Amino acid sequence: MVELDYLVIGHVTRDLRDETFTIGGTASYAALTARALGCRVGIVTSASPDLNLSQILDDVWITCTPAVATTTFENAYTSAGRRQTLHSLAKTLTPEMRPADWKVKIIHLGPVARECDPALIDVLGDAFVGLTPQGWMRRWDRIGQVRNCRWEKAERWLARADAVVLSEEDVAGNESLIAQYAAQTQILVVTQGAAGCTVHTASCSRRFPSPTAKEIDSTGAGDIFAAAFFVWLQHGGTPWEAARFANCIASGSVARSGLTGVPTSDETALCKQTLELF
Repeated sequence: MVELDYLVIGHVTRDLRDETFTIGGTASYAALTARALGCRVGIVTSASPDLNLSQILDDVWITCTPAVATTTFENAYTSAGRRQTLHSLAKTLTPEMRPADWKVKIIHLGPVARECDPALIDVLGDAFVGLTPQGWMRRWDRIGQVRNCRWEKAERWLARADAVVLSEEDVAGNESLIAQYAAQTQILVVTQGAAGCTVHTASCSRRFPSPTAKEIDSTGAGDIFAAAFFVWLQHGGTPWEAARFANCIASGSVARSGLTGVPTSDETALCKQTLELF
């Protein structure tokens, strides 16, 4: 039996920018953040065999189903926001890909390109379930240009989740849709970039500003936020404490590029100390 604190199910990706690529995806950012927070971490993913994950995701349990290609996004940043193109897609992640002998406290469903099979909802057991549904809110055309879309069958996932984190960009700022999702789940967090986040619970909604940071690269900041939020909440913290902690962790991440933005031990300790002031 392998006992894990945190399991991420989602594609590790190749992220292209300016003709170079880095490893990314919610699975990578969330796993490394959870590891930095002291968790024993696992990943269920799919990628091409030529993608070496062991060097970057060291000390992480990985089960990777071989695919013809790794999920690959090309990102272009413009004054109108990020433009994404999907060049290739690895295999759909199904229940049988999760090792039967993995016992898990937190399961983070983190699709980036609709890769999480709906049947996964039936094998979550009694684990704490965190969702970052971004990948269920994307579609792409025949040449791979990615656009937002409505989250299909959202109500079933929302009813099972212990907490859901999505961004304003995911819902195109649609306040009525945010209210609908908030009414269907226990805790909904809407991240708002440098402005922080808003936490919706059954009793109220509260906004939490983010600490000021010099932004170099915001890629993965939402995934880092989500992992920190889920870990703090599952450890018994309130949603308000979890939001402050996650804001602090994520604000530090944007000051560095790519996976180097995952929190250091010093940053984690500082954020915990900051939280004690509230």
